[in-house]
Amino acid sequence: MKQILSVLAFVLVGAFCATAQNAAGAVMTFDVTTIDYGSIDKGGDPIRKFKFTNTGNEPLIIKTAKGSCGCTVPTYPKEPIMPGESNVIEVRYDTQRVGPFTKTVTLTTNETSDTHTLTIKGDVKAPATQESVPASTGGIKG
Repeated sequence: MKQILSVLAFVLVGAFCATAQNAAGAVMTFDVTTIDYGSIDKGGDPIRKFKFTNTGNEPLIIKTAKGSCGCTVPTYPKEPIMPGESNVIEVRYDTQRVGPFTKTVTLTTNETSDTHTLTIKGDVKAPATQESVPASTGGIKG
């Protein structure tokens, strides 16, 4: 009888542990967390997209998304992302600002580890300056 109770207790403990491991809640899994714009022209395409999937077993809710400065503006889904579904965080960088940049977006979610940091970087190049061309005299000889 003791052996049967011991085996039963062992099975119950094992089942409880397996259930606890599967109860992961929402889990946000990104394809990439850093996007390099590379070298782009001033006024170039300002938007990059971070694709993610909810690999957990509960709906994922993104509470906030904040850029590290006013030149980095994220757009995120406001509705819950169901388990197995994918979506994107869109990040717009002000490509009118010339020079190298590295900026971040911090996401707050309903996950156990409730924050994620996404990074964008690149170098915005100024337009090439045209050389001065002497003014034409219009063919008039002096």
